[in-house]
Amino acid sequence: MSNDENLIDFGAERDKRIHDLHERRLNDVRKAFEQAMPLTKGKKKSAKKPKKR
Repeated sequence: MSNDENLIDFGAERDKRIHDLHERRLNDVRKAFEQAMPLTKGKKKSAKKPKKR
């Protein structure tokens, strides 16, 4: 048959669609988390000398 080129793998298409839905949901959650708790740049620890007693 020459129609083999026009066949669609519905399982693969469904997997792509579900992956896209999960990826979008993950991005939404990531954005909400960044708004609630923004990432701060790391604080530099000052090198303090120990006190002599």
